[in-house]
Amino acid sequence: MAAAETTAELKKEDYRTLSFDCYGTLIDWETGILDYLQPLLADHDVHVIDEWVLESYAEMEPLIQAQGGSYRSVLAGVLREFGNRLAFSPSEKDLAGFAAAIERWQPFSDTVPALQLLKADFQLIALSNIDDELFQFSARAMADPFTRLISAQRVGAYKPDPLMFETLISEAEGPILHVAQSRYHDVVPATALGLDTVWIKRLSRGAAKPVDAEPTWTFDSMETFAAAWQ
Repeated sequence: MAAAETTAELKKEDYRTLSFDCYGTLIDWETGILDYLQPLLADHDVHVIDEWVLESYAEMEPLIQAQGGSYRSVLAGVLREFGNRLAFSPSEKDLAGFAAAIERWQPFSDTVPALQLLKADFQLIALSNIDDELFQFSARAMADPFTRLISAQRVGAYKPDPLMFETLISEAEGPILHVAQSRYHDVVPATALGLDTVWIKRLSRGAAKPVDAEPTWTFDSMETFAAAWQ
């Protein structure tokens, strides 16, 4: 059952566009990260628990994104930093393979049915810290529901930079409702710019930095969110 932060109903006539964070909200990136990193770490005789890997990722990623560059380069930088901290040297193949692994990252089981239901009534936009080329793997896995991608590569900034959300506001048909699992990357900056927000409160093991935020609505899954509209 949906857990709502407000007693107000979600009404279809109140919004024209639903914008979505992708990784963590629609795509199970934590499983994807661990499926690549844990075997690689084991190959280097490094043995750490999943939660440490994800919490370290959440710490490293924004610092490397702040340096700019493609998401491919960000993931390579994250892996280099794991090597620095854990005393191993990833190969060039290892570094390139992290981004290439996105091709195998899968949607959550409720993602595709929910998006197919919602696209009948709304314009769907993906707002993602990703390279355009890499996103195409994920878009196909989700049955290509989006009318537009606003990517970090195109904007030249990474969420939570407000420029990502300013671009969304300038390009999308309003009113807009932004939907995301990460409060750090999405709910806080979107709210600051006056957007209504939905927090998809998926179980997380730590790949996004934890912060306090006040979303307009909270749901425990895409399934319950998609079913909540009046």
